[in-house]
Amino acid sequence: MRTAPTILHLDMDAFFASAEQGSKPSLRGKAVVVGGLGPRGVVATASYEARVFGVHSAMPMAQARRLAPNAAYLVPRFAFYRSISERVMGLLRTLSPLVEPLSLDEAFVDLEAGGAAWDAESARLAGTRLRADIRAVTGLTGSVGLAASKMLAKIGSERAKPDGLVLIEPGTERALLGPLSVRTLPGVGPATGDHLRRAGIHTVEEIAEAGEDELVRLLGKAHGHALYAMALAHDERPVVAEREAKSVSVEDTYDVDIHDRVRVALEVQRLADRCVGRLRGAGLSGRTIVLKVRRYDFSTLTRSETLRGPTDDPAVIREAAARLLDSVDTTGGVRLLGVGVSGLADYTQEDLFAQAAGAQAAGAQAEGAEGRGPAGERPEEPVEEQPAPTERRLPAGHDVRHAEYGHGWVQGSGLGRVTVRFETPGSAPGRVRTFPLDDPDLEPAEPLPLVPEVPPAQLSSGPEPEPASLPKRWSGTAGGATSRP
Repeated sequence: MRTAPTILHLDMDAFFASAEQGSKPSLRGKAVVVGGLGPRGVVATASYEARVFGVHSAMPMAQARRLAPNAAYLVPRFAFYRSISERVMGLLRTLSPLVEPLSLDEAFVDLEAGGAAWDAESARLAGTRLRADIRAVTGLTGSVGLAASKMLAKIGSERAKPDGLVLIEPGTERALLGPLSVRTLPGVGPATGDHLRRAGIHTVEEIAEAGEDELVRLLGKAHGHALYAMALAHDERPVVAEREAKSVSVEDTYDVDIHDRVRVALEVQRLADRCVGRLRGAGLSGRTIVLKVRRYDFSTLTRSETLRGPTDDPAVIREAAARLLDSVDTTGGVRLLGVGVSGLADYTQEDLFAQAAGAQAAGAQAEGAEGRGPAGERPEEPVEEQPAPTERRLPAGHDVRHAEYGHGWVQGSGLGRVTVRFETPGSAPGRVRTFPLDDPDLEPAEPLPLVPEVPPAQLSSGPEPEPASLPKRWSGTAGGATSRP
């Protein structure tokens, strides 16, 4: 393990909710909950104001509404969050070529590899400047942990929240880890934590005291060795630069199970088109088309078909997805559908007609049932709930533009009417107006940037700037210490 705290972990503060508050002046300082709003919806992110009431991520939305009935409940805007994330990740890559994104709002950086830091003082300066640049470029805040290992850097960022920086000096790691819960260590989820608790092991210090042989006896050789090393603050995992995408996929979860086979087929076609949009947006094509179906009983099936060559042609991918659906029994209802493309390439097969014919002759193959992911695993993007293609829906929180009143966002809709608050990131809280849902003057709109673009020459050039376009009461609300030992 290195001898200087040159591994940085960045975690944006309540990212989705903070982005919504930055975009909507009327929500700043108020409880905001982002997630699926249907009966099966879960919380993706809650603002710090909402967390006071006990709302947290992965909580069922119905429970969140009981705890915080007066909060603002918004549908996620993933394209908007991704655009902010790309700007943040761009700042990280100016520090080092070794940036390991974990999700849209979280990443490790090896400061030593980029020459941005070599000791505690230079690491603290790099972290402070990064936080200032993030605030200047996005108007949002992030918390930074600095340590000699990934595990400790992540612990540091958690202790720094919100809007702070914690540097863990080499040599102090054992004293810091000792009293912490075993769940703090990587690889200790609910099952492992319960197993250790039954053995009388509750803290990291007690793991170290139990000894390696006892950990191996309790958890097995690989897991026992790794956990004992972590308890001694030994973490040699390197920061791994972002890998190329292995697949592109989209999926939707439905509030009510879909029983109509025609509706299922239409949803699959719509998902195929959205998947093609992502493929083309990334400049990619793929050879293997994958269909995912989660049925009414939570059983999940995948079917795949490999084409003769990579393609991004929507007709070819739609036809392949339709063939795959033919092999799936949807009797009883469908609660989730997904379409993906793997075997990615940066070129496209030209003979599309021959490819489609060849693929149809090859047929589909089953890949078996898919299980649930590891406990505690956070998806990069929570599942986005989508309406039926024939309905006009304006989801709560999404942007709209009115021909007369300009830019605004949807506060709610129902019974053929939609309520819109007209405001922009740089304006004062705006007025609310209600329209017929089919009003031709009201159309969906692209999100507006939270702050004006900042020239690179103005970044990392002194103390933290206040974003000029945001009211001072907003830009100054996220306090927190800039550094703690």
